[in-house]
Amino acid sequence: MKKKAGKREVIIKEAAFLFKEKGYGSASMRDLAERVGVEAASIYSHIKSKDEILEEICFRIAGEYVSHISKIENEKSSYTDKVKAIINLHIRLMVEDAASVAVTNNDWKSLSEPKLSIFKTLRKGYEARFARLIEEGIAKKEFAPMNVSVAMFTILSSIRWVELWYNPERSITEKELEKDITNLLLKGLKK
Repeated sequence: MKKKAGKREVIIKEAAFLFKEKGYGSASMRDLAERVGVEAASIYSHIKSKDEILEEICFRIAGEYVSHISKIENEKSSYTDKVKAIINLHIRLMVEDAASVAVTNNDWKSLSEPKLSIFKTLRKGYEARFARLIEEGIAKKEFAPMNVSVAMFTILSSIRWVELWYNPERSITEKELEKDITNLLLKGLKK
């Protein structure tokens, strides 16, 4: 049986939808209170500020990426399988929590210091770890020689659209989406 979400979790989830729709800078706590169906003043008994909500969303999503890449790095599998796992992780998060992923992708620069610097460090660390997997795959001759940064950023940007496009009513399942995107990114359009 799924545990019922507490008021704070409901507020943060609704805030993610609101921030995705309006943008973090344009959304107000009054907008959020209206969306959740409470008085604006009562929101503050659960959340200190809009900044706190953005921090929680961004660091939760970053934590998902970091914990999964740690598992992927330690797997005894090919570099191709490791890159597939990273692609699938990004797709899964976008399908399961598109609003939070969109907020993290689009609004992280609105974090206040020192959280902004901490987030940048996490982001750059994740990118470096992903790049290292590609670099090792090239060294082991699983991947063609290429610029590692170009490969990594092309993969990441190539799957970012999923958060905007995917919905469960489409005629493609999450697994089919993962398979098609992974095959396209790793094999191209060749038969």
